Amino acid sequence: MSATTSLKWFKSSYSGSDGGQCVEVATSGPDAVHVRDSKVQDGPVLALAPASWTALTGWLAR
Repeated sequence: MSATTSLKWFKSSYSGSDGGQCVEVATSGPDAVHVRDSKVQDGPVLALAPASWTALTGWLAR
C-alpha cells in the first residue's frame, strides 16, 4: 500500500462536476503537499514542500 492511499484528497470548489481536467490535493502534516490527476487516482503523485506549493499556486493565479 502506498503512503499516499491514506491521505484525504480534495478538489477545488472551482472544479466542475463534469470530471474535466482537475487536480486533487492532499497534505500530510507540515512537510508536504501532494498533487495528483483526479482522473488517474492510482497514478503518480507529485509531493511538494509547502513553500513550493505556495509559490506554484501564486504563479498560476497570475
